[in-house]
Amino acid sequence: MKEWSGAAAICINEAREVLMVRGKGTKAWAVPSGEMEVGETPEECCVREVREETGYNIKIKKALYIKETEIQGIAVTTHYFLVDKIGESSGIDDPDQLIAEMSWVSLEELNVIEHAYPEDKKTIIEVIQSQVL
Repeated sequence: MKEWSGAAAICINEAREVLMVRGKGTKAWAVPSGEMEVGETPEECCVREVREETGYNIKIKKALYIKETEIQGIAVTTHYFLVDKIGESSGIDDPDQLIAEMSWVSLEELNVIEHAYPEDKKTIIEVIQSQVL
C-alpha cells in the first residue's frame, strides 16, 4: 500500500477563530496541511505548509496528535500541531495551486461549513474551547 505523511496546523487567533483553507473546486474547508518533503521533519512541514497556503509565518506551540487513516487505498499519517501566527499574512503562495482561499472561522461557523475532513471538526472545536486567551 502506498504511504503518505504530512503535517497540519491548528492556529487560533485572539478572537477564538481557527485558520482554515478551502481548496479550488470544492466548498469544503480544512486546517492548513500538506505532504512532508524528503528530509523534512513534521514540524518543518507544518511551518512551510502554513506559509504556502495562508501567507502566515508560525511558531509551533505543541504537538497535538498523529492521525492515521486510509484514503483511497493510501495509508495516511498526519502530524497535528497547535501553532501561533507571527505577524500578518503575506498572501497565499501555494506552489501546487490547490488553495482557493483562506479564512478565520468562528466556532459557530465551524458547525455549518462543509469540512474536507469531518473527523477533525470535534478536535478543532475542543482546541478552540481549551484556549485561554
